[in-house]
Amino acid sequence: MNESITSIRRVLRDHARLAVDADAIAADADLFQAGMSSYASVNVMLALEDTFDVQFPDRMLKRSVFESIAGMAAAIGELQAEARSPSRSMPG
Repeated sequence: MNESITSIRRVLRDHARLAVDADAIAADADLFQAGMSSYASVNVMLALEDTFDVQFPDRMLKRSVFESIAGMAAAIGELQAEARSPSRSMPG
């Protein structure tokens, strides 16, 4: 997960428009309080999808997922686990 955190911080540096350095933010800190706007959070989401080759489903499109590095890492980990799951059915 450490590699995921590093990649998330890189995305935040490039897209979140934070008032502080992304490397200085605690994993559980509120990114919206650190200056990320709703508009920037959409850019962050799209960049995370590209970086991790995932797609956030509707159930994850909520503030709580994107308000912290830890929240994003947990969501990405869940999506990656689902993608690796052998029981995942492909649409026919």
